[in-house]
Amino acid sequence: MARIIVVEDEADLRDDLVEYLDRCGFEVRGASRGAELDRLLESGPADVIVLDINLPDEDGFSVARRIRTSSHAAIIMLTARSSLIDRVIGLELGADVYLVKPVDFREVEAQVKALMRRMQKGTAPLTAPEPPPAAASAAAADARKAWVFDDIEWRIQPPTGSAVPLTATEYKFLSLLVTAPGEPVTRQDISVALTGRDWDPYSRSIDSLVRRLRIKVEERSGCALPVQAVHGVGYAFVGPVVSSVVEDSTP
Repeated sequence: MARIIVVEDEADLRDDLVEYLDRCGFEVRGASRGAELDRLLESGPADVIVLDINLPDEDGFSVARRIRTSSHAAIIMLTARSSLIDRVIGLELGADVYLVKPVDFREVEAQVKALMRRMQKGTAPLTAPEPPPAAASAAAADARKAWVFDDIEWRIQPPTGSAVPLTATEYKFLSLLVTAPGEPVTRQDISVALTGRDWDPYSRSIDSLVRRLRIKVEERSGCALPVQAVHGVGYAFVGPVVSSVVEDSTP
């Protein structure tokens, strides 16, 4: 019998899924946030964890990262976040399956059964997983340290902490910087992209935008946005970043 924990902050969905999986013959517990999951794992192990990404106390990506260092459970990510970059990051952080809401509960049941078959054959983590090849391990480590700029959902995701939604102006500004990380973008180019007008040396609108954006990101995610002023030039994104920017896309 598979031992399952469903981590979902939407109470109705969590209760319905717990009830469905229980009727399928599994041993199921429910949690509404990352801290509650930790308490459940302390009281007893799980074989499969069904994990939402948007949790109230901790981003599901961070939870998945912790699970992979402390538990042998397989992970099914069940989330409304459907962008390619979310799927890639989720799978790189250790998810075995990535499902997008809304989903038929029968698909969740089928995935649990498939994972259990793999575990019984020794091909999925009921025991400590084999260390990945050095190159893959390094790539995954780099991905975990990187910021993620998502041009589909208009948000910036720090390496730890919650994703931060962006306004149209913030999105346009960051899209200029993340296409060439470490390279300064001139105030003239920023002004033309944001307003369609040449830069006015007496205007502080760009600096005000950056100041507000830094405060917003730090308050919502707990991380300092790595946007740096380049004296006499403009601004640069100086941290590692994974970008899903599509050329010539306009928000």
